[in-house]
Amino acid sequence: MAEEQTKNQQVQEQDVNQLLKVRREKLAALQEAGRDPFRITSFDQTHHTDEVKAIYEAHEKEVLKDYTEPVIEEPAEGADDAAVAAYRQAKKEAYNERRALLDAQPVQVAIAGRMMFKRVMGKASFANLRDLKGDIQVYVSKDALGDEVYTDFKKSDIGDIYGVKGYIFRTMTGEISIHAEEMTLLSKSLQILPEKFHGLTDTDTRYRQRYVDLIMNPEVRDTFVKRSRMISEIRKFLDAQGFMEVETPMLVSNAGGAAARPFETHYNSLDEDVKLRISLELYLKRLIVGGLERVYEIGRVFRNEGIDTRHNPEFTLMELYQAYTDYHGMMDLTENMFRYLAEKVCGTTTITYGDHEIDLGKPFERMTMVDAVKKYAGVDFTQVKDTEEAKKLADEKGIHYEPFHTKGNILNLFFEEFVEEQLVQPTFIMDHPVDISPLTKRKPDDPDYVERFELFINTWEMCNAYSELNDPIDQRARFAAQDALSAAGDEEAADHTDEDFLNALEIGMPPTGGIGYGLDRLAMLLTNSPAIRDVLLFPTLRSTT
Repeated sequence: MAEEQTKNQQVQEQDVNQLLKVRREKLAALQEAGRDPFRITSFDQTHHTDEVKAIYEAHEKEVLKDYTEPVIEEPAEGADDAAVAAYRQAKKEAYNERRALLDAQPVQVAIAGRMMFKRVMGKASFANLRDLKGDIQVYVSKDALGDEVYTDFKKSDIGDIYGVKGYIFRTMTGEISIHAEEMTLLSKSLQILPEKFHGLTDTDTRYRQRYVDLIMNPEVRDTFVKRSRMISEIRKFLDAQGFMEVETPMLVSNAGGAAARPFETHYNSLDEDVKLRISLELYLKRLIVGGLERVYEIGRVFRNEGIDTRHNPEFTLMELYQAYTDYHGMMDLTENMFRYLAEKVCGTTTITYGDHEIDLGKPFERMTMVDAVKKYAGVDFTQVKDTEEAKKLADEKGIHYEPFHTKGNILNLFFEEFVEEQLVQPTFIMDHPVDISPLTKRKPDDPDYVERFELFINTWEMCNAYSELNDPIDQRARFAAQDALSAAGDEEAADHTDEDFLNALEIGMPPTGGIGYGLDRLAMLLTNSPAIRDVLLFPTLRSTT
């Protein structure tokens, strides 16, 4: 059996190799005849496929506004051949009459795209071209194009890229098409696209050869068009709120602003080790100190951590900071922005993700982390006296913790274990323990907790926001605590002491609200994509060599 499979595979490989050879021979013949497609530098594309269809529908409406369609009754079931033939003839005559009116004022277009299908029928053929906006049928005839072009078309292959000039019409079956008057081969495909009906379904191949994935799966292309629109709309929203977009360094000596292990590299010219940023925070806050009252950055950050359906080592983060507001102001801004993005990208504030219908139109729920743990885990941390008692509760519930974890860390572990999976509808979780929030202002009436929130939707953390810590003395103490955790073996301990940042705080930073959004996860939500790799054009994958 195995021997037979090996033999079949060898035969298939030989067949493929022969097909690839034939494609190269076709290219060589075109080049020898002086029609090398790779020497063409441009094509004047006037429309995309969706525009062609919309234009023609408008053209029909205008030209036929005074036209009365003849009433042609279908023959009864079981009618004789003569009745059926008469019906077909009447339909053809009505089509030709209508077509003559429309063709008298032809709509000329020029489109370009990849040929995904062709059907050759003697002196007339059909092809389907696919561009950014969709597919359209092209009618190709020897009479319109001439012998040479038509012969070349008959020898063309699926995957070839064509430019087509001609006029729009509607076939008898009702399909809007283009009657080709000029066809130009713009690029010869030397590889074979996946078979039409099975397509490209292997996920690893889809991620590694995203270019083929985009060709074969229109829904994938639509996902990335939506992602691009989402980022564009974020910029529009924030610009309208008076925010200024900035850029800050990616290579830094001290990778702070988050709890994550950084990637490390080396500056040869400076002979200095540096890290890739894990956050955008500390430089943006320096700009708040400098008087830029509302700033944001959209950029790549890098965290040397695991890969799963919601995490990729490099990802797109957006952080923004606004002077003279707090985390309540950030909650209002976030809620308004998410609602705005849903309307602009999805056309509705009620979106579907998997089996869940998520309502972004109604007010988002708000609850403290302590209240959420009390509600879903049945444990009231206001009654837990100290770390020892918290660890005892964790042992009773089977929650693993590290020796250096404190009461605040264990509260967070309870939240992750019992609460996150409950938060499908938009919910702000507020007032985190100070132990896990080294850059956040303490609550004036309860210094064990900070003015921080995370927004959860579909059980995912969508963003993280603070009333930013602007007390340089408190900040220095928290940096020291993080340094101690790092020394104790916590590889993800954040924010090793950054003297320049402390100097900026000592100059003086106004009360400030700040927030960070993982845009890849937001794109997953708005496009109903099951994994982060589905919204990254080129996700991180293990090398095949």
